[in-house]
Amino acid sequence: MRELLQRLRHLVLKPRPVRLVTLGYLFYIGIGSVLLTLPSFQRTEVASGVDALFTATSALSTTGLVTVSTASDFNLAGQIVILALIQLGGVGYMTLGSFAVFSSTGALSEARRKVGKTVFSMPEGFRIERFIKSVVAFTVIIEGLGAVALFAAFTRLGIPNRLWSSIFHSVSAFCTAGFCLYDTSFEFLRADFAVNTILGVLSYTGAIGFIVLVDAWHRVTGKTSRLTLTSKVILLATASISVVGVALFFFGEPTIQDFPVHERLLASAFQVMTAITTVGLNTIPIGKLSQASLFLLTMLMVIGASPSGTGGGLKTTTFSTVFGVIRSVLRSRKQVCFWGRAIPEERIWVATASLGLYATSLVLGSYLLALTETFPFEGLVFECASALGTVGLSTGITPQLTDMGKIIVTAVMFLGRVGPLAFAMALFLPSKTAGLRPSEDLVL
Repeated sequence: MRELLQRLRHLVLKPRPVRLVTLGYLFYIGIGSVLLTLPSFQRTEVASGVDALFTATSALSTTGLVTVSTASDFNLAGQIVILALIQLGGVGYMTLGSFAVFSSTGALSEARRKVGKTVFSMPEGFRIERFIKSVVAFTVIIEGLGAVALFAAFTRLGIPNRLWSSIFHSVSAFCTAGFCLYDTSFEFLRADFAVNTILGVLSYTGAIGFIVLVDAWHRVTGKTSRLTLTSKVILLATASISVVGVALFFFGEPTIQDFPVHERLLASAFQVMTAITTVGLNTIPIGKLSQASLFLLTMLMVIGASPSGTGGGLKTTTFSTVFGVIRSVLRSRKQVCFWGRAIPEERIWVATASLGLYATSLVLGSYLLALTETFPFEGLVFECASALGTVGLSTGITPQLTDMGKIIVTAVMFLGRVGPLAFAMALFLPSKTAGLRPSEDLVL
């Protein structure tokens, strides 16, 4: 305990880039929590301090799990606070701040560059200043186009408050937040192809990440002759996992077998999309799914989106790297290669550490929930995986959690937003690098 307190003191008094990011998220969660507890931001005044903290953390972490109704229990002012937190969490508060500084001064300080590189994992050759400008530009354009498309669809369907609903859900989908102004999410539009497609495109665009968007733009405009290896891995992994997931859900989920074929395919595609992109919206009741489908969605939530995007999870590149390690071991190769290119050894170390810490966090979070809650264990694991992956899907138990359970899920959501590896580095990063030690064989 004493060592942990010393680490926390070190976190506050000697902030490095990863620590600044962690403290910044805590700061904005605190502001959001205070605002959401005020009666002027609530419609029914039923949100307690714990509920406000839960909601603020869920919004900033772009998760979407809720203990109170976003539409019924928060008024317009409260919903604007939630949307602002979603935007800060999705794009990154440091990104918006750095963009404002860069726009006014034309340069970024060395400290801001370091923090930017901490927030965004970028391939070699990407300049942080230009990347931040591209992130903001793509965000404004994509969310704007998404809002226009949703407004047209909602107008056709006669949905009330369609302007605010279009803006809110465009930002929520692109930031893969999962917050919805309808208590049953988009279940009432399960068969609407246009709305499903718009939300899916927004979510996939945010989930594949700004590296791919910038890389593709450079390729289209002729600035580069080919996509980077990172973009290729992201696109192939996302497409492959999505196709396999849709096929398994389409043939394996009993509750959709009576749907017309096109609705069954649409429902399967949307539920797989919402898990792999970590957006957390749904068009069929998650609580009624079979255990096989819940397990499938859990695995997709664990894999999650891609680096330097708005989604959470382990990340497709990390999953691909670990898969590459397994393939190389089975083929007796000493390097992990994709398209004839070897992955640097330090990236493999990071992927391995990320997987280990992510699995540890999931196990620990599920265990703590099992101590405090009485729901079936598979529902608790699903809830924890959703929180850690910043997804927002739930079997319906979130509002019924005890206060201690809500606090545990809040902590897991925060951990998922910062990242288990980044959080561990924020706590335990040493002041100097240790030297090399003598080696000795270890049988595995």
